[in-house]
Amino acid sequence: MLDFISHDPRFNALVIGHAKLEKLWTGCRWAEGPAYFPAGRYLVWSDIPNNRMMRFDETDGSVSAFRQPSNNSNGNTTDREGRLVTCEHLTRRVTRTEHDGSITVLADQWQDRRLNSPNDVVVKSDGSIWFTDPSYGIESDYEGEAAEAEQEGCFVYRIDPRSGAVDAVIRDRVRPNGLAFAPDERQLFVVDTGASHVPGLPVTIHAYSVDGEGRSLGPPRLFATCPEGFFDGFRVDSAGNVWTSAGTNVFCYAPDGTHLGTIPVGEIVANVCFGGPKRNRLYICGQTSLYAIYLKVRGAV
Repeated sequence: MLDFISHDPRFNALVIGHAKLEKLWTGCRWAEGPAYFPAGRYLVWSDIPNNRMMRFDETDGSVSAFRQPSNNSNGNTTDREGRLVTCEHLTRRVTRTEHDGSITVLADQWQDRRLNSPNDVVVKSDGSIWFTDPSYGIESDYEGEAAEAEQEGCFVYRIDPRSGAVDAVIRDRVRPNGLAFAPDERQLFVVDTGASHVPGLPVTIHAYSVDGEGRSLGPPRLFATCPEGFFDGFRVDSAGNVWTSAGTNVFCYAPDGTHLGTIPVGEIVANVCFGGPKRNRLYICGQTSLYAIYLKVRGAV
């Protein structure tokens, strides 16, 4: 299997022709939510059905359990102080792990009703936290606990960094999933995997313009449509290219939405993130395994 498939000459400037896709570890049921910690040179990711978070040590290649049980954690990221921010299906909340290991609940309800099952999360440079809240974690006992939805829909939320107030900023998606900001934070990209519930609905990434104060969003613009399978989690590099899960592959899209190239993985891909001392190593969570490949481009800060 080829490590890269180029669809546009611009892709050749982003990849290292002789770099290989490495399988670093296997043994998950559904790997998700990778987050890299540069100070310790390690990666944390979720194994949702196994109710645990795993840790890959980049210095020696070892893998260990980071947290078990994990409340069926899904998406993870780091904030501007290097703290872990986690979406939890079982408890239907977003939490922050403090430097001393204690856990702070950042959001678990909106308008006095419980959230569905927070899925993916990003932190903006102003400290605000943005997360998606589809219903996958309450639809069965496999990735959480079956329960009735209390919200009227599946929304994208913003947590204010000063007041802690939670606000629904996107309400026009069926099942919002992965999300990420462009490097200049003037656009927020959001995946909609509503095809899991609405037959024939396209699986898309939409781009929302961010207002000058960084609090509200403009109308959506279609950025990309997945040709087969599902988009899920994704991240953006320093040049604004979008690296996204796409079925059993990782797709790379240019800022203009052109599909530049593909990294075939061979199993369903859930999410990616950039890591390594130079932020040029793309970590990939496949369904059962953790992969990585070096690129010429660095992840956006």
